[in-house]
Amino acid sequence: MAQTTDLELVMFMRSHFNEKARWALDWKGLLHRRRPLLPGPHARTVKKLTGQTMVPVLIVDGTPIAGSDRILDELERRYPQPPLYPVDPDERTRALEIQKFFDDEIGPKIRRALFSLTLHEPAYLCAIFASHKSAPVRRLYQATLPLVKGVMKRSMQIEEPHVSEAFEATRRGFDFVAEHAGPSGHLVGDHFSVADLTAAALLAPGVDVQHPDMRKPDPKPESIRAWIARWADHPGATWVRETYERYRSASPVGSSAALR
Repeated sequence: MAQTTDLELVMFMRSHFNEKARWALDWKGLLHRRRPLLPGPHARTVKKLTGQTMVPVLIVDGTPIAGSDRILDELERRYPQPPLYPVDPDERTRALEIQKFFDDEIGPKIRRALFSLTLHEPAYLCAIFASHKSAPVRRLYQATLPLVKGVMKRSMQIEEPHVSEAFEATRRGFDFVAEHAGPSGHLVGDHFSVADLTAAALLAPGVDVQHPDMRKPDPKPESIRAWIARWADHPGATWVRETYERYRSASPVGSSAALR
């Protein structure tokens, strides 16, 4: 069936929750535009769209849908093939439970752990989120990051004991996929599902994945190299790399490549 729906993804570059939505759109081969925003200045744009400030937001025929879980629900409803939700009711329930576990328990904490390192690296933060912008915009954005460092620390609870808990939650996420991946490499049943996509996307900040949407910029500061090395030999990190290699295409399948 030909796609007639207009799709636009409002997002952050290299953000793991945004990666969930990108991956789902690409998995289903859906043509879409991507509008990457800068964290911080994004708030006014997103609040005007949705009444809140979190991304990703998928605009479907002019209607905004906020939140990666709601976006995946809508894509599965409109475009059921290829599926992300298992057909078997018990497997579907389990896959959605795993998505919720990673959305609630792992994703926010791995972000906190990584930001506890990158907040001390404004040039690298700029490279992560602003690489698509012009040189003057990148310079201005980098210059403002130290000024909002305190606000970011408070809003993301980048302080003890929360940072130590975030590192432990990251390990728990890697432990989970290492323990629960079956012989086929899937977390539920024998087919790739929302469980695999969510776990791999939300653990990707701890792994040196090579997909262009999540590849970490070079050169990496020592703190980031140590962060990657910390998990590199964990079987859960191996699972994430292998899941990306098996199920994440090397370039966006459906994107119109409109980055603006």
